[in-house]
Amino acid sequence: MKIAIASDHAGFELKEAIKTAFPEYEFEDFGTHSVDSMDYPDTGAPAAKAVAAGKADRGILICGSGIGMSITANKVTGIRAALCTNTDVARLSRIHNDANVLCLAGRFTAIPYALQIVNNWLHSSFEGGRHQSRIQKIKILEGEQQ
Repeated sequence: MKIAIASDHAGFELKEAIKTAFPEYEFEDFGTHSVDSMDYPDTGAPAAKAVAAGKADRGILICGSGIGMSITANKVTGIRAALCTNTDVARLSRIHNDANVLCLAGRFTAIPYALQIVNNWLHSSFEGGRHQSRIQKIKILEGEQQ
């Protein structure tokens, strides 16, 4: 599985920890590459666009609170980004919402727990069924906005 990953300065340390903790995945790193202050849309938008275009299977985006990356990613048609603050929400974001981008709070989530969140998210699959019609309604809404 190929994962587009990106962060701002506040998420840099967690981004690097994720890449190290999950060597079985192929990561395309959209930056940032240091703790120097930068704007999260500059890395989050290209990563989300890679997922939407099918160049990556999923995405993981990290900023200080996770909110900025979530807002940015959800502006890209076809992206269902979920800001997940615990392992249960991460699992549900996949099985119920088919989230294709995970957003994390680099400043508010300890790295060991964040890695558990990522693990749950990566190992959960969309169950379809009654949830499929809900995803379809989101896709229709996206089409109406264009």
